Amino acid sequence: MDDTESMYAALIVSAAKQMNETLLALLRESGVTETRLVSDVAAAKRAAAEREYDFVFVNSPLPDDTGVRFAIDLCASAGTVVLFFARAELYEDADLKLGRHGVFTVSKPAPRSTMTAALSWMRSARERLRGSATKTFTLEEKMEEIRLVNRAKWVLIGERGMDEAEAHRYIEKQAMDRCVPKKTVAAEIVRGARK
Repeated sequence: MDDTESMYAALIVSAAKQMNETLLALLRESGVTETRLVSDVAAAKRAAAEREYDFVFVNSPLPDDTGVRFAIDLCASAGTVVLFFARAELYEDADLKLGRHGVFTVSKPAPRSTMTAALSWMRSARERLRGSATKTFTLEEKMEEIRLVNRAKWVLIGERGMDEAEAHRYIEKQAMDRCVPKKTVAAEIVRGARK
């Protein structure tokens, strides 16, 4: 793994020694930087509450639960990609139930090649989620800038008797003349009005 690749953290929820060894080896080979192993859903919930994981592997059934609800709930969080291992006879039902919530499902026993392919899909999904989170954050920043500029315009309208078009031009001109973002000028105007 080179420095340009993302670093990942994984949570394995499994009580099966063989599966744990296989997953741990696969994750090490693929460059996952942090892996935590727990054997039941209760411990998995605690681990997920402590930090966000990029990847979560649920090997069902578990000693205290099937893990279905846990997998669905985790997929609802913004950045987690979940892979659910279901016994062959339960695979179709699990896939129907979990697939609509964004949980990847694999029938077990799963050959190593299937697990490798699944990890590749998970990595792709995680990167897509990261990109979406960045776009959402950028959109939120832009909305905040618009709200701040609008507040500044109202200050200029109220205190300097400008109309909205004049206030908008004033903010834009100040930003251009000073080579700063409109958000900076707007924040100064709003702060000045509070004094």
